[in-house]
Amino acid sequence: QVQLVESGGGLVQAGGSLRLSCAASGRAFSIYVMGWFRQAPGKEREFVGAIIWSRGTTYYADSVKGRFTISIDNAKNTVDLQMNSLKPEDTAVYYCASSPRGIVIDVAANYDYWGQGTQVTVPS
Repeated sequence: QVQLVESGGGLVQAGGSLRLSCAASGRAFSIYVMGWFRQAPGKEREFVGAIIWSRGTTYYADSVKGRFTISIDNAKNTVDLQMNSLKPEDTAVYYCASSPRGIVIDVAANYDYWGQGTQVTVPS
């Protein structure tokens, strides 16, 4: 089992920045890929980005490319999502998720473990 806990959400003005963190515990050593997803009210869960834990290779949705950055802190077993130039359309609950195997990374159903989510609000 892997436990994931997100933190760092909040309210930020358009153009501002926010850093989310996902702390992994339990069998965190088994994580192969960590993904970030978001879900706005009335919408499907949407892929934001992902990182291959062992290699640090990152992937991003087109909607966040150039604005969001995923990084790993191996000492703390956390994966951070740095969000810059935030827009009102970035408002959503943000989730981290993990898988112990290679998967199609932009499909939520492929991930085995999920955090509880953290709210990010960017007022228009």
